[in-house]
Amino acid sequence: MKRPGQPAELATAYVMLADPLSSYVSGTTIAVTGGKPFI
Repeated sequence: MKRPGQPAELATAYVMLADPLSSYVSGTTIAVTGGKPFI
């Protein structure tokens, strides 16, 4: 994609983490990078 993510694209990760169905998710890192690793 070779571009930074837009707020609307990043929001889906935030919404997923805020959803009660994600209550068992803890101690993990979710890399929202658009498939490009940033070093």
